[in-house]
Amino acid sequence: MTKGFYSIMLAQFLSSLADNALLIAAIALLTTLNEPAWMTPLLKLFFVVSYVIFAAWVGIFADSMPKGRVMFITNAVKTVGCIIMLFGTHPLLAYAIVGLGAAAYSPAKYGILTELLPPEKLVKANGWIEGLTVASIILGTGLGGLLISPMVDHFVQGHHVFGVHNAAQAAIAVMIFVYAAAAAVNLLIPDTGARYPKQDFRPIHTLVNFGKSCSLLWHDKLGQISLSVTTLFWGAGATLQFLVLAWANSNLGLDLSKAAILQGVVAIGIAIGAVLAAAYVSLRRSVDVLPIGVLMGFSVAVMSFYKASWIPGGFDIFGFHISIAIACLLLVSVGMMAGFFVVPMNALLQHRGHVLMSAGRSIAVQNFNENSSILVMLGLYSLLIKSGLGTVTIMVLFGCFVGCSMLAVIFKHHHNQSKEDSLHLIGEDKRH
Repeated sequence: MTKGFYSIMLAQFLSSLADNALLIAAIALLTTLNEPAWMTPLLKLFFVVSYVIFAAWVGIFADSMPKGRVMFITNAVKTVGCIIMLFGTHPLLAYAIVGLGAAAYSPAKYGILTELLPPEKLVKANGWIEGLTVASIILGTGLGGLLISPMVDHFVQGHHVFGVHNAAQAAIAVMIFVYAAAAAVNLLIPDTGARYPKQDFRPIHTLVNFGKSCSLLWHDKLGQISLSVTTLFWGAGATLQFLVLAWANSNLGLDLSKAAILQGVVAIGIAIGAVLAAAYVSLRRSVDVLPIGVLMGFSVAVMSFYKASWIPGGFDIFGFHISIAIACLLLVSVGMMAGFFVVPMNALLQHRGHVLMSAGRSIAVQNFNENSSILVMLGLYSLLIKSGLGTVTIMVLFGCFVGCSMLAVIFKHHHNQSKEDSLHLIGEDKRH
């Protein structure tokens, strides 16, 4: 790996760490504002809406200048969103500003990998990036949970440092500095020398070209399979993020501060799965991991029935009740399956997108589809909560949907193979 790749990894780690800690802080802030429970998943919805609305522009923006500079600008936008949340802007609106920065950051972050590295290193690079991102999720959610804990809240309320009045505000203040550090690291990322034709930001022209890019990737035999999988995965993953919090409260009796740690437990599993995929799955054999996605979906449905009350009291491991340890093992298993099947799919999608169009445009198409899925699934989740359905029922519906959808993707891939040798497409260039 090149020296620039490690700068990208550090910047991604800091930015993702702040994103995940800020989500926990924003949830806590909604609680202090006495907002209804169905508003909590809307935080993520507001975060990702920019990925959909500005999808046609963020890709060409990422290709309009060296991507290290793009990443610096977008982390600065995230910092601004964090600042206005601290100073009284409603968490939904402020988190939407952070999401705008994230939407523009993503095409640069992933696009620069295809500029720096040859195709045969993309699965390995994605394994490292996803593994580090997962580490940032673990530490970010853990840090967020620690910063909103009663201990910190008691300290803050007794001191009122810099006008901060509760733990949620203290957590947001800390994240301002983390985003600023991420922006500073972006300045160390070298210019890859990749240059694209002058970008055209005219609305109608841009939308037409973006539509063509979407169509190109969806009609590609391997592109449509990998895009289907990642679209489903990120929509499901965003929903699972909130389902784990609700499940930990209803089935395990944990409060938000402790339940946030379980999000990190899922992330540990994803990291393990990502590392295994990077070590054992080649780009050419990436489609072989599809059945793991089916297993992951149905595993979530089965796991939803588990309750801490099944295990009698008196059984502790390192100070934790054994029921929590069992729950952690279940979540790690789900995370491992997720990481093992999504990393090869992500690498395959990046490669097909880079072959068919520019790096920035392909990642923007990917982000549009994936975050449209997040919007739809989080919107449905909010409606299910508002309708009064229990957490277990929602998790069963969610898991069965993911499992059945992955089965449909597998059938579609076999149908494509019966028409054309899809493995040949890995090296085929249709760019125009």
